[in-house]
Amino acid sequence: MRSTIKMIIGVGLLSLITMSPTMAQEESSTRMFENILITPDNEDLKTLGENLRKHNQTYHAPGTAHAASVFNIANGPNAGKLIWSMGPITFAHLDSRPAEGGHDEDWRDNVMPYVESIDTAEYWSTMADYSNLESLDGDISKTPLLYIRYYNVAKDRGHQIDHLFSQMSAAVKAMDGDNPFGFYDNEFRQGFAIGRHIATVSFMKNWAELDDDWGFKAAFEKANGEGKWQAYIDGMNDAFSDSWDEIWSYNKELSGH
Repeated sequence: MRSTIKMIIGVGLLSLITMSPTMAQEESSTRMFENILITPDNEDLKTLGENLRKHNQTYHAPGTAHAASVFNIANGPNAGKLIWSMGPITFAHLDSRPAEGGHDEDWRDNVMPYVESIDTAEYWSTMADYSNLESLDGDISKTPLLYIRYYNVAKDRGHQIDHLFSQMSAAVKAMDGDNPFGFYDNEFRQGFAIGRHIATVSFMKNWAELDDDWGFKAAFEKANGEGKWQAYIDGMNDAFSDSWDEIWSYNKELSGH
């Protein structure tokens, strides 16, 4: 699937958010991630980094129900911003999230003074029927780059998504090698002005994978039959009104790992 992203870019496929590879080991009901987009205050990035690391080590450590990871956004209009991601979780986990015992005070006094803004908070759930995540073992450091494509669903075109995603999923799974690829659904409505309704994520080991020819079209025709490619492309262009890409780089230091 390493050539998939290049082909997916060229034909307007999709790509997200976020998310930690530990999702591959969880039941579908727990494959949700809370993602917060943070704009750092560039006046004192060193202190922000130190304090965010300590906060995550204390209240969101790996292996806990509320484990968190931090990613640097490498491209696009959000380049230089951070993603703080907690999960995988269920909504029930939010009822027991750290709040007392100094958590909220630590975030307020030691993190927020070094943050320019919290730009958005979103909840993304894995679309398990389409995703190809079995090869992930939960160690995000093995796939530290996330290639994310956000998609805006066109008005009155949601009924097309199941068919298109089924075709895309079949193609990804037909490719040679391990090709971890996830489909994600935004849990809350964001209208057509905000968008970001759906996302896909390719979990990559390094940037060099983007140089590879993944052979997605060939895999698509192998899995779905010859002569269906153009209809698929037309369907994608019809079902989605907009799409854009982001690369997230796992920040082990800030994650407190």
